[in-house]
Amino acid sequence: MDLHIYERVLGSLDVIGMLAARKNPKRRATRLRDPEWTRERLLRAASREIYRSGFQSASLDTILASAGVTKGALYYHFKNKEALGYAVVEEVISADVRGTWVRPLRSVKDPINALIGIVQRLSVRPEDVCGGCQLNNLAQEMSPLDAGFRKRLETIFDVWREAVASVLREGQIHGSVRRDVETTDAAGLLIAMVEGYGSLAKNAQDPKVIKAGIKNIVGWLRSLRQPGNRKRARLHRL
Repeated sequence: MDLHIYERVLGSLDVIGMLAARKNPKRRATRLRDPEWTRERLLRAASREIYRSGFQSASLDTILASAGVTKGALYYHFKNKEALGYAVVEEVISADVRGTWVRPLRSVKDPINALIGIVQRLSVRPEDVCGGCQLNNLAQEMSPLDAGFRKRLETIFDVWREAVASVLREGQIHGSVRRDVETTDAAGLLIAMVEGYGSLAKNAQDPKVIKAGIKNIVGWLRSLRQPGNRKRARLHRL
């Protein structure tokens, strides 16, 4: 799920929750006393604010106003702004990458088709292109400045790379991926292309850039097939 869809879903849940709370003040009071609910609202609000403004410029006051909680509640759950940012990486961004790139690759019959499907589902909506990838945005901003961010972001990239490399290795075992492919290198190249085209599209503020990138990445993925499997894949598409 891309970030803007994620935000709309969360926003809809917030609206539903607020309408229900207005009809039932006791329920609202109960939820406000629910630590997990408060923490989740803080993470949602922080993720949105960091995506819009970057971590360094993210305003705690804006986050608190969006979450509808007090500063005391913030510091009950998070020691400081950095701890809140780390939690966004570990619980929001990591979950998004796992949902997009890790879970869809489990137990697939054709790894190349699975990877192509994921790439073709990348968002080309102007609002997503203009905002860029939250994972890459934070890596560019914070990895040179803060070891805590760098290590947490590195873990996400490692999980992503291993998920792709693992499914390519499975494809080699079953004869659908070329034997000469260095799977870890290929996985790293895929990530570099996805994030690279995303950065180029964000800089250009032009969805055409990511559309061209998707086309090129799909073509490269098809080149990883065993020659005999390429013909079968073309017949399957027909």
